[in-house]
Parts: sequence; C-alpha cells; structure tokens
Amino acid sequence: ADFNYGADEYDAEGNEEPKALPEGSETMPYIDESPTMSPQLSARGQESGDGVSPTPTDGLGTGGERDAGKGLEMRKLVLSGFLASEEIYINQLEALLLPMKPLKATATTSQPVLTLQQIETIFYKIQDIYEIHKEFYDSLCPKVQQWDSNVTMGHLFQKLASQLGVYKAFVDNYKIALETAEKCSQSNYQFQKISEELKVKGPKDSKESHTSVTMEALLYKPIDRVTRSTLVLHDLLKHTPADHPDYPLLQDALRISQNFLSSINEDIDPRRTAVTTPKGETRQLVKDGFLVELSEGSRKLRHVFLFTDVLLCAKLKKTAVGKHQQYDCKWYVPLADLVFPSPEESEHCPQVHVIPDHELEDMKMKISTIKSEMQKEKANKGQSRAIERLKKKMFENEFWLLLNSPAIPFRIHNRNGKSYLFLLSSDYERSEWREAIQRLQKKDLQAFVLSSVELQVLTGSCFKLRTVHNIPVTSNKDDDESPGLYGFLHVIVHSAKGFKQSANLYCTLEVDSFGYFVSKAKTRVFRDTTEPQWNEEFEIELEGSQSLRILCYEKCYDKTKLNKDNNEIVDKIMGKGQIQLDPQAVQTKNWHMDVIEMNGIKVEFSMKFTSRDMSLKRTPSKKQTGVFGVKISVVTKRERSKVPYIVRQCIEEVEKRGIEEVGIYRISGVATDIQALKAVFDANNKDILVMLSDMDINAIAGTLKLYFRELPEPLLTDRLYPAFMEGIALSDPAAKENCMMHLLRSLPDPNLITFLFLLEHLKRVAEKEPINKMSLHNLATVFGPTLLRPSEGESKAHLTLASDIWSHDVMAQVQVLLYYLQHPPISFTELKRNTLYFSTDV
Repeated sequence: ADFNYGADEYDAEGNEEPKALPEGSETMPYIDESPTMSPQLSARGQESGDGVSPTPTDGLGTGGERDAGKGLEMRKLVLSGFLASEEIYINQLEALLLPMKPLKATATTSQPVLTLQQIETIFYKIQDIYEIHKEFYDSLCPKVQQWDSNVTMGHLFQKLASQLGVYKAFVDNYKIALETAEKCSQSNYQFQKISEELKVKGPKDSKESHTSVTMEALLYKPIDRVTRSTLVLHDLLKHTPADHPDYPLLQDALRISQNFLSSINEDIDPRRTAVTTPKGETRQLVKDGFLVELSEGSRKLRHVFLFTDVLLCAKLKKTAVGKHQQYDCKWYVPLADLVFPSPEESEHCPQVHVIPDHELEDMKMKISTIKSEMQKEKANKGQSRAIERLKKKMFENEFWLLLNSPAIPFRIHNRNGKSYLFLLSSDYERSEWREAIQRLQKKDLQAFVLSSVELQVLTGSCFKLRTVHNIPVTSNKDDDESPGLYGFLHVIVHSAKGFKQSANLYCTLEVDSFGYFVSKAKTRVFRDTTEPQWNEEFEIELEGSQSLRILCYEKCYDKTKLNKDNNEIVDKIMGKGQIQLDPQAVQTKNWHMDVIEMNGIKVEFSMKFTSRDMSLKRTPSKKQTGVFGVKISVVTKRERSKVPYIVRQCIEEVEKRGIEEVGIYRISGVATDIQALKAVFDANNKDILVMLSDMDINAIAGTLKLYFRELPEPLLTDRLYPAFMEGIALSDPAAKENCMMHLLRSLPDPNLITFLFLLEHLKRVAEKEPINKMSLHNLATVFGPTLLRPSEGESKAHLTLASDIWSHDVMAQVQVLLYYLQHPPISFTELKRNTLYFSTDV
C-alpha cells in the first residue's frame, strides 16, 4: 500500500494482468472496504497520461484562502480526476462489449465461435453496467466543466450506489465468467485471438488512440471500480461542508457502497478466536512465550512452552462459545533429544522469505493512523462501538506485523529426525531461549515418548501455567499502561571492560516498538582487545519504546561458519543486558551516563532523549552570511546558482564514492565531522573540496541532511504543507496526481529545482539497493520529515497529541516524498509548461 490507490491510468491498462485469487476464497478476491486504506484489489498503474490528470490552475492552500473555498477546490480536483478515470472505465466496458454482437451473430450459424450460453456467461451484466456508468458520466461531465459553488451532484452518486445490485450479480458470476473464457480460449483459436487483444479507446485528450488489453484484465475492471467509487465518495465527503445539500446524499451513497463491499467480503474474512483450558500439572514450566514458526512455507504464531525436560509447541484451539478454550500441541521435543543445528547443517533448511521493509513501514503507518483516530474518538467521547471497531482493526494490523516482521532464524532439531524453524525479531530473545534450554540440558535428562493421555494432560496444563497471557501487541495493553516514549534516543556507546582475553568486539542496540524488539544500531568492530573504546553516537527512533537492550558480540571471521542465510547471526554473544527507559530520567537536556553489567562485562554508555516536536525545530540563522539556516532563495541569488553549492557538492561526493555504501543517509556520521563541514561551508572556505575528498562519506551525507533540516522553512514550504497533507490523503489516483503535480508547480523556483535535483539523486541511490540496502522507502523515511516538517510557528497549530499524531504526521511526510520518488521522472520545464484542461476560478 503506497498511497497509490489502484491507479487506473490509461497507459498502464494494456499490460495489466489481474491478480490471482487468494487461496481459500471461493468467489472473490478480498476487497478492503476501509476507504482510508489502499484497496488490495487494485490494478497498478505505472504512468499518467497528461490528458488524464486535469489540474486546476489556481493556488492551493495559500494563506488567505477561506476553508470553504479550499474545500470546494479539493472537491473539484477529486471530481475531475474521477471523471477522467470514469471515461477510461466506460471505454474499457465498450471494448469488452465490442466482440459480443459478432459472437452472438455467429452463435446461430453452422460454425459458431461460442454458444449463446457461453456468451451469456462471459458477458453477464456488462451491458447493464455500461449503461449505468454512461448515464452517470453524461450527467456528471457538464457539472464539472461548468463548475461553480452551487453545483450539486450528490444525487448522481446516490443513484449510482443504488444500482450496485447489478455489480452483486456480476461479482457472483465473476469466477464462472473467467473459467468459461479460459476454457473457450483453449478450445477455440478464433476466440483466443479475440480475447488476447481487445482494443480500448484512448481518452479524448490523449495522444494515443488505442491500447490492447486482454479480456481477463477487462473482466476484472468492474470489481476494481466499486472499490474505487467508494474511495472517491470518501474523499468527496471529506471536502464537502456538512451543511452542503450534497452532504447527506454522499453519506448515504458511501454507506450503501461500504455495506455492499462488506457483504462481498463476509465469507472470506478470517475470524480469530480467544482462549481458555482445563488444568493438570506434572512438570515445572520454566519459560513460555509467543514465537513465529515457519511451517510448510507459511508463518504461524505459536505459543511455545519450555518445561524442565521438554519443549512443547502449541497453538490455541478454536472452540465454541462458552466452552473451555485450550491449547493444541503441534509438536514436542524431549530436551534430551534436542540439538541446535550448526550453520553448516542449517544450509539445507528452508530459506526465510523476508517481507520487504516498505510493506512493514506501510503497516506501521496504518497502525499509527488508527491510533490517532482512536485518540480522537476518545477525546470526543465517541461511541464505544466505533472505538471497538478501531481496536479490532488495530489488533489485526498489529498481528500481521508481529507475524511478518521477524527474520532471525532460530532452528531446533530433534535427534530422531525432524527440524523446526522459528523466526525472531531480536537476537537477544533468541539467545534467551537458547541459554534457558542449554541450562536445563546440563542436568541428567532421559529421552522419552509421551503417551496420548500424558500429552493431553501436559497440553492441558499449559493454559493454567502460562506466564504470557496476551499476544504482544499494543492493542492488548490496558489504557493506564505507559504508552512508552515517542521521539529520538541519542546513545553514545563509550567502552567495555571485563573480557578475559583479547577478541574482535562490537555492540548492537535493540529497542521495542509495536510490541516487539528490533535491532537499531551497531558499533564498529574493535579488533584484538580486552578493553574496546568505541565512543560512537547513535540516534535511534523510538515508537512507543520502554526498554533499551545492549548486546556485546565477538565477531566471527571463520569462513566455514559464515552462513549463506543473510539473517543468520553467527557471531558469539559475549554478554547482554537491558534497562527500562524511564521517561522522567531520560527526558532531560543533558546526557545521562549509565553502565550495563552482563556476564562480568561492563558496558559504559550515555543517553539523552528528544521528543519528536523538539527534534526537528527549525531556527532561522541570525546572520545572513553562510548557508545553514539561511533561506534557499537568498543563497541561490547570492551564488547566482539554481541549486545551492552545498547541495551540489555533497551529492556529487556521495555519487562519486558513497552510492554503494551500506546504509548511506541512514547511518549517522560522526557528529564532530559534520560540524567541521558545516563551518567550512558557512565560511565558504577555499579548502572545501580537499576536505570533502578526505572526509568519511557518512559525515558528508549527514551534512546534506543537516542543511535541509536547518533551513528556516522546509524545502516544500510552510505555506503548502497543509495542502501536501491533504493531497497525499486523497484516495483517487487521478485526483492525487493532479494535486501533487499542481503543488510542485506552486513552489518557488529555487525550491522546486533543488527538490527535483535531490529527487533524481535519491532515485540513483535506490537503484543500488541490492548493494547499499537503501530502498526508495528507506530514503523517504530519512528525508521526508527533513523536507516537509513545518517550521516552529506553523507546527504549533498542528501539535495536539505528541505521540500518536506526531507519528501520523511523520508517516504522511514520508508518504509525500515516496509519492514523488516512485513517480516517473518530473522535469522542471514540463511542469511549468503543463497547463490542463479543467480550470476553475474559486
């Protein structure tokens, strides 16, 4: 879900194959009916034809504009974008209907291509859907073209929604239609030729006259369309005043559409059930917890119980309401038979399928959005039903994250044959499990086989004995529990002592966020020493975090032990420790020094915490010389350049020798190096180039980020910030394209040229992702807030509930930059030349 809600642009249509039906869904792919999220059912568009994306020429979000006027402008954008995509949709339906008449004509001849029955099945309800949309388009088009503040069109959407019964019939028949078309293609060459290349007419203003599309792809369009119309209704409502005559009609249409989507999805929605079980004790329970098991290629959440002599892996049984809930044993391994396979032995184990970072980040964004909606509901004393619904949605999203984010393999092998694979998100946790098992294995253990009755009794005892009751997601927390810290934790890892012999040593830092721990930073390796002196500083983003963990490792350079599996950590843990992040102790401006003791080793570190709103304060420079903290227009005018010298030089240096550096722009440079570069650029020192060529590349990347962060107003300007936030929240791709391009056009020239220059650079960095591990999403996460975060005066107005609203704001800033990074190349001249055919005088 990258906020590109099923972009249905014209150029992309031809090559689009519909997605395969998910397993277990009998009639239909799952449709996400939540209008704020991307529908999972969407054909992806790759490009945007100019004629398809009408943009009004007036200023958006300018200071003096009244809210009503702005709302009207957004309505216009949404509608004109929707109208353009409606025209494409009608052309697609026409293309589908085109072969129907000749096919019917041959059906009664001696050589029919298809029988009348087959034609009826394949083209079922297409004619009716076409007529409904043609009438809707013909009524809406003149209203949008002769736009003024009195235009009403709610009745048109209400009528469209009231005809969804036709879609229901289409949907019920969809699977059979596809199967029939597939069978007929295989048995009839003539029909195969027809169905492989249906010609879809281009929009009126498009340069292209036709594109070729398969019948399968076109049959998918009506399904996609219902979701699309629902998204548009949602956007329209958001920008329609409550007292406008259209408001109740649009509300009604949205209600009907959402109910319709729910009715389609009801059979497919996997319902989860909760838990309880009867008792029965024999062995002592030492440790238990939730772990993700990779079983038959898919991830399953298991509750794992470690008893004094056996490891038991269970899942909760689904039981009828009112019945005792209980665990179902999936497998057990007596500790006498349990071994941890070495990396060489694990080479034959199944490979771990890692979920891409951007998908995990998108899910975090969804969770943050739901959190802020819940806060609003609670603040407005909202209905408990609405809060419960949000809670359920949040649980489902967090559950997905819990299941899909772990990637560190923890392998267990039974001497008598079978191996098992768990995935953990934290090496700390993995070593805790391993150490607990190894401690128990030091005792004299006997191998055994449990009878079915013994196994039943043991599994039955799990419910009563368990120490971990809830799945570790934040939606399971009580309201009065600490929400944790949101912001940035600065940690300096100083040194360590207490090692018995010289070794190659490094540390990693883990913090908890979204209910599980993840590794956030890693020091360099200090070679051949008993007293490493790292003195490295890290900035760690906290998302509801309550604990910091430090792990100390000995680096393994033995080639035979290095595993092919990227996530396999073969380095030896020398010690590990954890401290609670106490909000009172941490939230001071000064550094707070501390020591963690682990296995006789002491690690010294310092930390301080900055809340989100403090971390990106923009303070204009008092002096107007230099470049840091000075307006970009002043700098480019003084330099007689289009892009500031500092931006050009840093980018050139990164492209020369840093583009393949792992974690470029994400890994912090040394703070003193960055300050030295800042001073040299501010003084316009003649040694700049010599200094740049000698400096660590992460310090140069850090200097570029600092320059943008210290601009007195963000590169994408305070004035347009609210409009960027509204534009990225639009669900309809055509309206979003209009709005986002229009906003770029509204930027001052120095800002726009610099932004486009940086954009192309970041795209080049992302091309090297296999080497540098920096995807477009990672880069958007680093630069989004830096380029968009409003300056002090502006942000006061936006600040309400620091933790949740902030994370929501930051996520939206990331999405704005990601939108432009994923967009085909944008040229300054094209942007400035591009005036569009829908204009308005609001």
